[in-house]
Amino acid sequence: MRTRLPLLLALTLTSTLTLAASPVFAVDPTDARAIMQAVDERDDGDNGISDIEMILIDKRGNERVRRLRNFSKDFGDDDYSLMFFQSPADVKDTGFLTYDYDEEERDDDQWLYLPALKKTKRIATGDKSGSFMGSDFSYADLTDRPLSAYDYKILEESEVRGAPVWVIESVPRTEKEIDETGTVKSVVFVRKDNFMVVRSKSWLKKGQRNKYLDVISLSQIDGIWVATEMTMTTKKGKTTLHKTILRNDNVRFNQDLDEDLFSTRQLEKGL
Repeated sequence: MRTRLPLLLALTLTSTLTLAASPVFAVDPTDARAIMQAVDERDDGDNGISDIEMILIDKRGNERVRRLRNFSKDFGDDDYSLMFFQSPADVKDTGFLTYDYDEEERDDDQWLYLPALKKTKRIATGDKSGSFMGSDFSYADLTDRPLSAYDYKILEESEVRGAPVWVIESVPRTEKEIDETGTVKSVVFVRKDNFMVVRSKSWLKKGQRNKYLDVISLSQIDGIWVATEMTMTTKKGKTTLHKTILRNDNVRFNQDLDEDLFSTRQLEKGL
C-alpha cells in the first residue's frame, strides 16, 4: 500500500474519501519515515460504501451542495474506487473511477464520465493537479503517492483538538512528482494514538497559494476510524479563495460488492 501525499490524502473514502487507521503500531517516535509508513499501513476497511455531502463555498460565501455515493474494494494490494454524483441535476450521474496500484512504478488510472457528453475521459498524468469537479481537491489528491517519492522530517510535536500529534514535513524528491501533484511541500499532523492525518498544509506550485486540510470530526465504525467531516481550504496569503466541506455519512464496510462494479462500463451505466 502507498501513502497519499500531500496527505490530502489522508482522505480516502473507504478508499477515496475516508480517513482510517489502526492504533497498534510499534514505531520509533523519532523516525519520520517510519511514522509515515505506519500511516500508510493503517486499516482503512474493505468493500466500503459511503454517502458524501460536498459543499463548495466561493470567496463571497456562496454555497453549492452536491451529494455523492462512493464504493471501494481491495483487489489484492491495489485499491479501486467508484463515485457517482447523485445531485444536483447539473452533475447527476457524473462518475469517477480510480485504480490505485500498489506498484510504485505504475501510474494510477482515473476516468471521469460526463453524462451530458456521454463521454468517458481518462485523466492524463499531466492533468492530475487540476481541480476535481470544482472542489479544492485535485485528481492527484484522490490517488496514492509513493512513499519513496518524498523526504520526511519531524518538525515538532504538538496537539490538534487535544490529541497529541507529530508535525511532519514532506517534500517531493523529483520535479515529476511536483508537476503531477502541483505541490512543492506539505506539512502534516499525524495523531500519535491512531496514526491518522488530521490536518495538513500544502504549498502549491502555481499561484502562490496554499491548501489547508482540517479533519473536524472522527468516528469509529466497525473498528475503523473514519473522518465524518473535513474541510479543504485554498488561500492566497490570508485571503480565502475557496473552501470545500466533505461530510461522510452512512459508512458501511464488508459489503457484497461485485468486481464488475469497478469498470468503465459500470461508470457509463451509472447506479
